[in-house]
Amino acid sequence: MKHRIVVLGAGYAGAFAAGNLARRLSPADTEITVVNAAPDFVERMRLHQLASGQELTPRPLADVFAGTGARLRVARVTGIDPERRTVTVTEETGAAGAIGADQARREAEAEAADEAGDRELPYDTLLYALGSSVAHHGVSGVAEHAYDVTGRSSALRLRERLAGLGEGGTVLVVGEGLTGIETATEFAESRPDLSVALVARGELGAWLSPKARRHLRRAFDRLGVTVHEHTTVEAVEPTRAITADGTVIPADVTVWSAGFAVHPLAAAAGLRVAETGQILVDRTMRSVSHPDVYAAGDCAYAIGENGRPLPMSCASAGYTNMQATAAIIARLTGREIPTVGLKYHGNHISLGRRDAIFQMVDEEVRSKSWYLGGRTAARLKASVLKGAALGIAHPTFGVPKRRQRLAAGAERGGVRAAGAGVEAAGANSAA
Repeated sequence: MKHRIVVLGAGYAGAFAAGNLARRLSPADTEITVVNAAPDFVERMRLHQLASGQELTPRPLADVFAGTGARLRVARVTGIDPERRTVTVTEETGAAGAIGADQARREAEAEAADEAGDRELPYDTLLYALGSSVAHHGVSGVAEHAYDVTGRSSALRLRERLAGLGEGGTVLVVGEGLTGIETATEFAESRPDLSVALVARGELGAWLSPKARRHLRRAFDRLGVTVHEHTTVEAVEPTRAITADGTVIPADVTVWSAGFAVHPLAAAAGLRVAETGQILVDRTMRSVSHPDVYAAGDCAYAIGENGRPLPMSCASAGYTNMQATAAIIARLTGREIPTVGLKYHGNHISLGRRDAIFQMVDEEVRSKSWYLGGRTAARLKASVLKGAALGIAHPTFGVPKRRQRLAAGAERGGVRAAGAGVEAAGANSAA
């Protein structure tokens, strides 16, 4: 019987991991299924651009996984039973019309191949990469009245709302993190007819080096973005936000970017999680409570080489998915598990299309004095985004030749003999 690998989520972590697993494990011995709620890969790092009115080229996941042997299942995950090793899914409807006839045909063929009425997916190894969504923090009115850019559908909803704003309309971005800064500057540059403001709980860019912080403030001044520092929003209403001291900030549109949260699905399934709801994993991204479950991306509570949890970011998704993929392949083929570096190197912040900041950090995540800014940094950020997209389309691009030879050897050797060893190792780990 083939070893069944199910990958939940096809974002930066899940899509790369699934493609890499499919290309580096023998299809004669493994069966890989990718479950994702949408039929297209979403470039989350560019969703503020989509919301501002720019067009992003669709990247159908069926094309991403074409020829790899991985099966794509467009469905929403509704439950996990780690004792029975099954995932419950609900098939998504209405997606085909938005993605074209060819993609609809491919999905129809894939669905026809499934057993009728199948709502459960069994697995031998599960890679949980469902990512994160916006964190409301219990603030009144956020769920009802605020917009966000953490998903394609929410970004499109915001895009439509912004398109309906006339000259002089007010946009308030809540949150001084990377997403908030990129969103505010993108909107201010693309829609100079709007009045854009940002609310920061502390000092704007406080984590940046002094020179980078001055660059950031100059960009905000150049783009006309108003900043409300040391301010906390306690309520969001249809046309305004109310702060902790009772100040009213006018806002035809409020964009909430005050942090991320993970889905409670993992905790509900009985997986051991941190206070954040992220899955607790060991150095190989393996669940500390369920050894046949791995996690990667925002949903993994992974400790970096500095002893601190990795932040929720695309960079962390890259490191954790590479480590999880390497560990799964090694355990299935009986090889030594390679170690992938788990370091956070710095922040790369877009300030519209023609400006950016690249700030390196040290091992203690403190900003170094050196930074790169301006058009050069903007071109570098564009290259990073392009590289991430190419990495999804070509998961083995950049993999050292030595590792590719090892993968080829694994394909010749197969994984059946290692399957029982994986379960035995899992039992020892659980004990």
